[in-house]
Amino acid sequence: MQEHIQLNQKEINDISLSPILETPKWWLPAVLITFGFIVTGLAAFFYMVYHGLGVTGLNRPVFWGFFIVNFVFWIGISHAGIMISAILRLTQAEWRRPITRAAEVLTVFSLMAALHTPLFHVGRPWRTYWVFPYDFSRGVWPNVRSPFVWDPSAVGTYLIASTLFVIICLLPDLAIIRDRTTGLRSKIYGILCLGWRGTPRQWKMQTIVGILLSALVLPVFVSVHSIVSWDFAVIAGVEGWHSTIFAPYFIIGAIHSGVSAVATFMVVMMWVWKGNDKILRPDHLDAIGRLLIIVATTWFLFLFLEVAFALFTLERPEIALRELQFFKWPFSGLFILFLLTSYFIPVPMWMFKNVRRSLPLMFISTILVNVGMWLERFLIIVPSLSRKTPFAFDWGSYTPSIVEILIVTETFAFVIFGLLLFSKFFPLIPLFDIKEGMVFRDEIKIGRRTVPASIRE
Repeated sequence: MQEHIQLNQKEINDISLSPILETPKWWLPAVLITFGFIVTGLAAFFYMVYHGLGVTGLNRPVFWGFFIVNFVFWIGISHAGIMISAILRLTQAEWRRPITRAAEVLTVFSLMAALHTPLFHVGRPWRTYWVFPYDFSRGVWPNVRSPFVWDPSAVGTYLIASTLFVIICLLPDLAIIRDRTTGLRSKIYGILCLGWRGTPRQWKMQTIVGILLSALVLPVFVSVHSIVSWDFAVIAGVEGWHSTIFAPYFIIGAIHSGVSAVATFMVVMMWVWKGNDKILRPDHLDAIGRLLIIVATTWFLFLFLEVAFALFTLERPEIALRELQFFKWPFSGLFILFLLTSYFIPVPMWMFKNVRRSLPLMFISTILVNVGMWLERFLIIVPSLSRKTPFAFDWGSYTPSIVEILIVTETFAFVIFGLLLFSKFFPLIPLFDIKEGMVFRDEIKIGRRTVPASIRE
């Protein structure tokens, strides 16, 4: 990292803990605005519960719409935490240190947003008997072979593992807050840090648990979005979904959208929290921009293969579906917008170093990626269902209602609201990780140049 600033422990504490010990002026208005969106979305949900799913745009044959699109989208965003924290931790990438906490917290709130979206889709949340393999009074046994039963297990396991990641890595930082506060606040943080004293044995256990969790959660990371893809791939009668490449295609798409969301959050942290720009440097944006080029190009290869595999069979229903997606309005317009926003605009931008190190340009490009990835999920779900095996009669094409739009907006507000609350009570930048990185940093001379380096045992 060429733009590294060497900080002592007091400076790191002051920068990372300032949002907790001093409330920024913008924080309360931001919380109130997002809370207002949450209340509006929940009001729309209860209106739907009272009046039924008829108030949404769902119809036959399009029984899945914005709700399931949003579910897949948030599951994808949740892959950011494992990609940044676990994989980069195991590969010992030094530039990961300031952003691991933000990625992990984004994962937790994204999973929570994803989990309550299917409850909205059901319309009658108390009828989610299909989640549990138990015979209720209706005498209906759920099909335990269905991915709809696997989903709660996989996502729940992923949520537990991600939450453990956050809690374990927070313990040393909570002890610092305990020691820098007084009264009731100090006692609360003293309870939360579980008696952390910074003994050699505690630090050893901290390191070992971090590595073990990183390794153990990787299979869950792969399985979660694979199971989400099987929600589509194993359903009979819907062309366009019966593809063996769906699992890896969904996984790399999730990484693409998740890492882009982390980059967006990095820019926001550097903008709105005073002092973070001394720890989060343009070098970190440059590194994540390089990573995004590789991830986006890999994802685009899988997108090409998914379309090529579908057309290779020359089956008429598959060809008709691709014609609907690519050439018939409004899906054709959405498809062009999806390609531009998810690949053809951001990736050429990231090829330039000045763009990767620019806060406004990185913010815009990463936001565009997630606009495109949300549209990708929409184009997978709605056009395929529009061409589902015909019924005796159809109720028309799918058009999302204001109720659906408000509920989907609520999930975005919920994630932002959760991040804002977390930032007020816990540090978004891991203090112990940054301090460790400062200790390991040194400068070495190579030829006539003095360059930064990391010392390893």
